[in-house]
Amino acid sequence: MIILILFLIALYLFIWVLKKKNMQHWLPQYIKQGFNQPKADAGKTKHVIFSFVDHYEPQWGKPNSIDVERSRVDRWCADYPAMASKHVDANGIHPQHTFFYPEEEYRFEHLDKIAALCRDGFGEIEVHLHHDDDTSDNLRASITQFCHVLHNDHGALSHHPETGQLMYGFIHGNWTLDNSGPDGKLCGVNDELIVLRETGCYADFTYPSAPHSTQPKTINSIYYAKDDPEQPKSHDTGVDVRVGGKAWGDLMIVNGPLMLNWKKLKKGIFPQIENSDIRKGMEPTPDRVDLWVKANVHVKGQPDWIFIKVHTHGTQERDMDVLLGKPVDDMFSYLESTYNDGEQYQLHYVNSREMYNMIKAAEANKTGSPHQYRDYILPKPTFIAK
Repeated sequence: MIILILFLIALYLFIWVLKKKNMQHWLPQYIKQGFNQPKADAGKTKHVIFSFVDHYEPQWGKPNSIDVERSRVDRWCADYPAMASKHVDANGIHPQHTFFYPEEEYRFEHLDKIAALCRDGFGEIEVHLHHDDDTSDNLRASITQFCHVLHNDHGALSHHPETGQLMYGFIHGNWTLDNSGPDGKLCGVNDELIVLRETGCYADFTYPSAPHSTQPKTINSIYYAKDDPEQPKSHDTGVDVRVGGKAWGDLMIVNGPLMLNWKKLKKGIFPQIENSDIRKGMEPTPDRVDLWVKANVHVKGQPDWIFIKVHTHGTQERDMDVLLGKPVDDMFSYLESTYNDGEQYQLHYVNSREMYNMIKAAEANKTGSPHQYRDYILPKPTFIAK
């Protein structure tokens, strides 16, 4: 009887944690992935392709003075190259930071400074957006106009060489891609994936969002999602990007690692959710880096190219000492010492556009070093000097 009571208590606690952390949707695939890891050739070099994406919001917290915004941007422009210039990957490339800049926070002077940072070789600019109770037509117009501003005034983004369309990567504010918020707030557009495709979005880089309720069922994957224009969260499931395959549906979704960290237990029992977020209190320690590699996000059929996408909200003062200081500096050092020996591993620092190009190269069954495919489809932006 005592054993039965203890079992029921444990079961109750397990279910309670699942629901509190919104794990019931994605945990089944996590368990399945654990039993179905692809077999990589032990004799082949594994290529670790590392990308750092940033929900970069100078107006975070709605500061009373533009001087606060300026100080945030200026610190990045001074401290990031000073730190990143100390590090290189297997190809001599410095760590790349992708600034997903909010359409609704546009200021010329901020983007002019970030564009200069990118022009010096430290990253690229893509599209971020927060919106609520929006419409398809307004979303289409807003993104189209913003992309042209980014390109014409700052030299960001590039045109597809075949269609001539201006292309962009996307991160949705508040995690609510395709109206996926449980209360229908902070988006409003059920056909958002269609609108993104039509306006030139090459891939979405929003997730993981766990433990937030917007977290899709599909984790640790690179996949295509097809929009149901009558329903929200069409990206919950999709079709894996695979070697020899082709584009499907409306939009490519590029997941960052989502794991359970059994080395960090809460209350001595429950593993911490590893959601690829970097900030104060979530420093990028070696055990976290190892979990990102272990997640093995890859194009199906090419397990030797491991794609790691981590994220942050880079303009929050409480986190800048982590992002621009010793913790991230140490993270890069660990990546370079552990995953860049040239035999078992090669490390490649990439921005979001380059990551997309490498994904498409793997899909097309290209082999060798992914470094040669940084500009495989989408060329490098120019970044206008002002």
